[in-house]
Amino acid sequence: MTATTASARSDLSEVGRSEATLRTFLHGLPGVDQVGAEQRTAMLGTRSIKTTAKAWAIDLAIRMVDLTTLEGADTPGKVRALAAKALRPDPADPSCPPVAAVCVYPTMVPVAAAALWGTTTRSAGDAGRVHLASVATAFPSGQAPLEIRLADTRSAVAGGADEIDMVINRGAFLSGRYREVYDEIVAVKAASGDAHLKVILETGELVTYDNVRRASWLAMLAGADFIKTSTGKVPVAATLPVTLVMLEAVRDFRDATGRQVGVKPAGGIRTTKDAIKYLVLVNETAGPDWLHPDWFRFGASSLLNDLLMQRTKLSTGVYSGPDYFTLD
Repeated sequence: MTATTASARSDLSEVGRSEATLRTFLHGLPGVDQVGAEQRTAMLGTRSIKTTAKAWAIDLAIRMVDLTTLEGADTPGKVRALAAKALRPDPADPSCPPVAAVCVYPTMVPVAAAALWGTTTRSAGDAGRVHLASVATAFPSGQAPLEIRLADTRSAVAGGADEIDMVINRGAFLSGRYREVYDEIVAVKAASGDAHLKVILETGELVTYDNVRRASWLAMLAGADFIKTSTGKVPVAATLPVTLVMLEAVRDFRDATGRQVGVKPAGGIRTTKDAIKYLVLVNETAGPDWLHPDWFRFGASSLLNDLLMQRTKLSTGVYSGPDYFTLD
């Protein structure tokens, strides 16, 4: 580590000490060129992919899916079926890889844990298998007293979740109360224990790309293991330009601190074509180090079926019907 790098890391460790230092840092970040970001993502979206590369990309995208059900009508039966699909997305083809994780509400975590692992406690032999994520902190609004949000988090972890997807208080962020948001992320990180923390920015409500960049850095400075675009519960969810801004943030954060943080676009990503555009964006922006389920995820449910349909087409030459795979 060079003296310059060590100094930069020391400076960043002091950023969260006060509202003033945090504000100065966040508002000192370079502004986002909106036109440039949108033009770059449009250009990268036209890249053609050869058949062999497409097959690799489809399997990688399947391995990156957080298979999700977050509905008020969720039942234990639905969650068990989702877990079965996560482990064996295509029962007719054992070469098809499992997804990255199943994502459910905290009340459904014990059901999912039992279905995925047979227990609420993962063993060393489970490493690399399907993770169990749970939304917490009064998802999707984040509008609840901090004590309730922390209890929500602890409940999910106690039930067996090894990943927590929290939402930031967008009202506090947009009002400029950055230290409040920072302190809440730190508290949720502590309540998460050994579970990885994904911080949902709800980018569709942040209005500007500059705010997306600031929120990304704020979350990472507070200890996020992943930054995530959206809850999927607002009209504007993940977009390529927003994900570009977040990928630039994690790339620059690693350069400054040596710590790598993941990115998870969620909401509105439904087709294989869309998923491949995101993979190209990851490679060209953050680099190949992020082309792994440990560092990039898709928050999705319907996406998996399209990936499976395209995978079958590549291997057999024939499209499966839309009802060939179970609906989520």
